[in-house]
Amino acid sequence: MIARSNDRLHKAINVTEDATMKVERFFKRMRIEPHAGHTLLHIGDMEIWDGADLALLREGLTQIIERDRDRDIAVDMTFVKYIPSGFFGMLFDWFEKRKVQFYLLNPQPNVQSMLWFRQFFEPCSAGLWRLEPKGLRTLPVMDDAEISLSTLEAMG
Repeated sequence: MIARSNDRLHKAINVTEDATMKVERFFKRMRIEPHAGHTLLHIGDMEIWDGADLALLREGLTQIIERDRDRDIAVDMTFVKYIPSGFFGMLFDWFEKRKVQFYLLNPQPNVQSMLWFRQFFEPCSAGLWRLEPKGLRTLPVMDDAEISLSTLEAMG
C-alpha cells in the first residue's frame, strides 16, 4: 500500500514537472513562456546585442515558429539599449512570409528611436508594441527595360 502511494506521488510529480516544462521552457540562455496569449521570449538582461546574439535569437525564433508553430510572439526588450537593425528585418521577414505576429515588450527609448521601430511598430497597450507594417508602401514593379533606362538617366 505504501509502495502504491509512493508510485502515485511519483507519477503526480512527473505530471507536474511535464506540465511545468510545457509552460516554461529554455533555449540556450533564453526563457520561453506563454504570457497573455503570446509566446514570450526573454533573452535576459543584456543591454547591447551583437551579431552573435542576433544569431542566437534567430535560432530560438526559428524553433518557436517552425517546430512549435507559434504565430503570436512577444520579445522582452526591457533591458535592451541597442540592437542590430537586422533584428527588425528578421521579424518583418517572418511576418510577411510565415504570417507571424510580433510584439515587443517594454522597448527602451534607444530602441524606440531606431528607424525600423518608428516605421513598423505601433503601441497597442502599456509597454507592448505590435509589428504593424502599415507604413510599408507598395513599390511599383518595373520591367528590365525601365530599370536599364532609369539607371542610364541616373548616371546622366
